[in-house]
Amino acid sequence: MNRALQTLGVVVFVALMGLVISRWRINGLSSLGWVALAIAIALIRAPYSRRTQHNTITSKREVTRERILLMLVMLGGTFIPLLHLSTNLLHAANYTLPAWTFYAGIAMALPGLWLFYRSHADLGDNWSVTTELREGQTLVTNGVYARCRHPMYAALFLLFLPQVVFVQNWIAGPIGPVIYLVLYLIRVPYEEAMMRDAFGTEYDDYVRRTGRVWPRLSAASTAP
Repeated sequence: MNRALQTLGVVVFVALMGLVISRWRINGLSSLGWVALAIAIALIRAPYSRRTQHNTITSKREVTRERILLMLVMLGGTFIPLLHLSTNLLHAANYTLPAWTFYAGIAMALPGLWLFYRSHADLGDNWSVTTELREGQTLVTNGVYARCRHPMYAALFLLFLPQVVFVQNWIAGPIGPVIYLVLYLIRVPYEEAMMRDAFGTEYDDYVRRTGRVWPRLSAASTAP
């Protein structure tokens, strides 16, 4: 049943993306930037979703809150932009930006995609879409996690912010980054609490020598 729903979701997603592409003259060239970004994010994440779906989960945090937050992010980052770009329902709230902002959005998105990929690759089997611990979980402190505890959040900020450029609508444009900021502010504290419970002083030492979403340029001493 889950596989059937996933397949249906992919089919609907692809069909709507095709519709958005066919309407690019109506929505402007910037809408193709949003389509390309959404597809790239899905392609980067897909293999890690498949790879970790059979992980044995040993601990979850804030399950109901997680579901609500993830649903809101999906709403603001995918559904509402798709609704706007594939129909005329929100047309009255459109705005127009100078052409150069399209390239500014691309310039922001490209390093975001690289960091998004590296964040998944460095986590490997430790990655999960929700706040949970798996059997055999390790504390990853290498790669992009060496000086930054949450590089994936940083990547997603870089990927959500161009939405206001690619989706030029006062409702469908800003809603994605705003909702993602809410998720970040609510989620990170209990995510870090879970890691502290799991790894104790090892995690405390890691916190002291790293930044949260911005790399710490010089590692803090862990000596007593």
